[in-house]
Amino acid sequence: MWTKTKSKFSRLVVRTLLVRFYGLLLLALAISPFGAPSKETLTTPGLVREFTASVDEVRQAVLAVVHDQVIHGTLIFDKTPVLTGAEAVNSTPLFAPWTGPGEVYYKIRKDAIAPRHFVETGDQGTIAVRFVIIPVDANRTRVKADAVYVEDSHHAVHASDGTVEKSELNQIKDQLEAQQEAAMQAADARRRELSAELVRQSFIRQQQDETSRLNSAQANEKDLQEKVTALHHELERQVKASGAGLKAAPFHSAATVRELPAKASVLVLIVTPHWLGIETPDGQRGWLPIEQLEQLP
Repeated sequence: MWTKTKSKFSRLVVRTLLVRFYGLLLLALAISPFGAPSKETLTTPGLVREFTASVDEVRQAVLAVVHDQVIHGTLIFDKTPVLTGAEAVNSTPLFAPWTGPGEVYYKIRKDAIAPRHFVETGDQGTIAVRFVIIPVDANRTRVKADAVYVEDSHHAVHASDGTVEKSELNQIKDQLEAQQEAAMQAADARRRELSAELVRQSFIRQQQDETSRLNSAQANEKDLQEKVTALHHELERQVKASGAGLKAAPFHSAATVRELPAKASVLVLIVTPHWLGIETPDGQRGWLPIEQLEQLP
């Protein structure tokens, strides 16, 4: 009897130990990197949009969205319409390595609790968004956007229903339009500046031309004045001696209009071989023999 009881007790102990062993084994597998689903990577269909812009322009818009600290198209609390706290990263294990063409950029938001628009979300985890810039030609560029949510505890991967990708691409579109508008405004401002500069240069040239013409006119006037002065000086004479009689006609028998004092200045108006028709400073006109006049000193 004791032997049977001892045998049953031994089997019960062994069974209990085995149950505990398998329980511990299952627990170990659950928490080990071999037994639990590791932080899975997910290949998502994502969304692709083509933009009429160069790679440089699209890159600038994508970088602005990557660094805007917002995950667009989702939220974690109903009272908070925008999910902030995102950060740009160079890489993330939440996506399989990108092997296709183009440039890849990422942003993540840690500690997100059951975010909206990710399939069957729960618990707390990380949202990751990937952007791939793919050039088409000089003026066309595609952007592929993917978004996933990975739980921290169970490491379950949840794909976006497309809302996040669509919202992020819309942000890129808005950024690109803002950049293009700013570029157009800058170009327009530059054209206005160039136009104003051309007007200013034209005005300066006009002023320079007018100044040049004025200087030329003043020079011509001065030259003419000098010539007039020289001619006037050449036509001026003075009376040699006092008592010279100013005749009404170029004849000695002509009536004497008046007598002129010595050194009196007169202006020669008419020249004949023997007589000079002259005008006195007070406007009196008459004739004097050539020998009665001399050059001014």
